[in-house]
Amino acid sequence: MRVTIAGAGKVGRSIARELLSNGHEVLLIDKDPELPRLAPTEGAEILTSDCCEISALDEADLPSCQVVVAATGDDKANLVLSLLAKTEYGVPRVVARVNHPKNEWMFNESWGVDVAVSTPRMLSALVEEAVTVGDLVRLFTFRQGEANLVELTLPANSEIAGQRVGDVVWPIDTALVAIVRGTHVIAPMPDDPLESGDEVLFVCNPSQEDALQELLSPGHLPRPPAEE
Repeated sequence: MRVTIAGAGKVGRSIARELLSNGHEVLLIDKDPELPRLAPTEGAEILTSDCCEISALDEADLPSCQVVVAATGDDKANLVLSLLAKTEYGVPRVVARVNHPKNEWMFNESWGVDVAVSTPRMLSALVEEAVTVGDLVRLFTFRQGEANLVELTLPANSEIAGQRVGDVVWPIDTALVAIVRGTHVIAPMPDDPLESGDEVLFVCNPSQEDALQELLSPGHLPRPPAEE
């Protein structure tokens, strides 16, 4: 797979090293003239240019890329690159870094973004996941499919604890994808029982989160809508 990464800071270089170690082709773009010296990513191509300029993207041969990662520290640049990559060059997959949570609402398909990654939001979700029982925690948003990856730790009073997975009537547009029980990760089968203390992970439509919360942990307040 050929991947172009815009932004050769710590984030961009870390992504490049990981992809290179997995056997992918990587091109790093950054306008910093010190880029060749700053990017110790052996095996990566390097292009010193502005990722928002058409001439740079032509030189990068974006149509040959399966993925573009907009990983600069500037949200405006990430949005412009995402839009150009998707609309002008037809890149199948565009992943964009969100630096400021207040801008997250713009990182969607309208700007060519398939997956938006907000580090502050991910960290806050992980903190919530670590300390809450009975509350639905949104871990990740799949922008293209309008679905969320959510997690909940079943409380002791959960009405579905003790039931088999196949006997539970789940909300529509909701899929149980994993059960974490102690040190074990379980790929759920219809005959698997659910136990209090289980961490259950779902992919679900945002409109079904309140129904899922009520099913898993009756009486808990529905989660507030995402801020824009």
